[in-house]
Amino acid sequence: MKKMYVKQFYKGNKCAFIVSVFTALLSGLLALMVSFLMQQLIDTISGVPGALPLKILVLITGGLMLGVVLLEMMDYLSRPRFMKKAMEQYKEYVFDRLIRKNIHSFHSETTATYISALSNDANSIEVNYLEKQFALITHLVTFFGAFAMMVVYSPLLTLIAVLLTILPVIATVFVGNRMEKAELDVSDKNEKFVDTLKESIHGFSVIKSFRAESTIHRLFSKKNRDIESAKCKKRKVTITIELLSTIASVTAQLGVFIAGAYLAISGKGVTAGVVIVFVNLMNFVLGPISALPEIMASRKASLALIQKLADALEKNVRQEGKSIPGQLEKGITMQHVSFAYQEGENVLKDINLTFEAGKSYALVGASGSGKSTMLNLLLAAHENYEGKIQYDEHEINSITGESLYDMVSVIQQNVIIFNASLRDNVTMFGDASKEEVDRVIKMAGLEDFVKDHGKDYLCGENGSALSGGEKQRISIARSLLRKSSVLLVDEATAALDAKTAFQVSNAILNIDDLTRIVVTHSLEETLLKRYDCIVVLKSGQIVETGKFDELMEQKEYFYSLYTVSQ
Repeated sequence: MKKMYVKQFYKGNKCAFIVSVFTALLSGLLALMVSFLMQQLIDTISGVPGALPLKILVLITGGLMLGVVLLEMMDYLSRPRFMKKAMEQYKEYVFDRLIRKNIHSFHSETTATYISALSNDANSIEVNYLEKQFALITHLVTFFGAFAMMVVYSPLLTLIAVLLTILPVIATVFVGNRMEKAELDVSDKNEKFVDTLKESIHGFSVIKSFRAESTIHRLFSKKNRDIESAKCKKRKVTITIELLSTIASVTAQLGVFIAGAYLAISGKGVTAGVVIVFVNLMNFVLGPISALPEIMASRKASLALIQKLADALEKNVRQEGKSIPGQLEKGITMQHVSFAYQEGENVLKDINLTFEAGKSYALVGASGSGKSTMLNLLLAAHENYEGKIQYDEHEINSITGESLYDMVSVIQQNVIIFNASLRDNVTMFGDASKEEVDRVIKMAGLEDFVKDHGKDYLCGENGSALSGGEKQRISIARSLLRKSSVLLVDEATAALDAKTAFQVSNAILNIDDLTRIVVTHSLEETLLKRYDCIVVLKSGQIVETGKFDELMEQKEYFYSLYTVSQ
């Protein structure tokens, strides 16, 4: 599964990637050329027979400097471009997978998982996977190139160098394997930190009104300490790797220098230039040896983060099916529908009901009676129900999400308002003609508000510049603009005052050519009389159906609910 996510880094981005790889390769080769020039210069100065003339070395040095400039220009033009497109495509692909989830995914999942994945984890992947892959290429070139040069210069000195570095290298590799665990721990702790922060800000008014500041502060402090402790442990692993690599480097370089000096003095075929260049080449061998375990561990940790995200995105994804017309012609039927959030604890029990196209229905009942659950099932929020739910004789789980949401729109109690203009909130940032926008604004009862403030009025973060009634009217306008043939309303007026609630409910009932299914807690006679049918639920079962006057005459459960509410 993670392969599709990794593929996004390189999709349509191969040219910039290839050039970046080429510059990384050349960077390693140029570094080795510098070592060769250093050896030749020292041997030329020392008068060693066979060394290149100084004039030729100067020309080679000039060519090398030109190569460095050209290399940097290539890197400047390719790598930033590759990184930009890679991260853009990765995050857009993730977001595309995210919005494929079903409409009630976050009832069972936490949004912090995805906020963390698209912020902290994405940054980690960018640095530890994408950036370091070029460093990995350069390190591999310098390692094998330097080792080959060392063998050519002096096999004996090379053997000594290998013996001096083998133990620190093994220790470095061992510690490097701990990096994946440390990276994942940081990701998990950051996810919980983001979740706590988000909930603290979202529930600020509740925190203040219940004087829970100190309690929430303690909770925040704990999550903050947890994430910083995880980051601290990760830094310790990094520092340990760096320390071991430093020990390996110092031990090997000093050892090689002493051994090389002895061989040069003893006349064992090693020149002063070879000794000096050997010490320099040791950097190109030891550098990768110390860096590669950390780079590989970081890459492995990044892939683990991608896999973690891929696994999360596979949950609660609506299975696609066939397309159907977007207009409800006959109606919606529920046949012997039962549903349980937890096995053996049914919230809905053997529901048999038909919602005829073009009519309006009110779902009423005490809290916990299953009203909202029924609406959620009509939105395909859950697939593990018993029985049949059909739109015009098409089973809801057999049709595409696009077909379903073309036919159905929803108004909920908690309306999401974006920090944008009123027009953008109504059109959901889409294209719509002025005539269409004006039509739905009028039908939703927003005409006076627009006259006073205009369509460019900034609604504020989460609608902070609007009243509850204005938010709900925007929600109604959104639904009307989509021209869906079914409108589901879930306790849309629960948080509004009586006058505003009546106005909003009345606006919904005034809409023509629409099938309305409304979950309502407000038993207002004037409104209830306008519904074609009232469906009464009790403990997950339908106990009564009928018009207002019919139910009142029966003097059963609905009569009791209505009487108590007055």
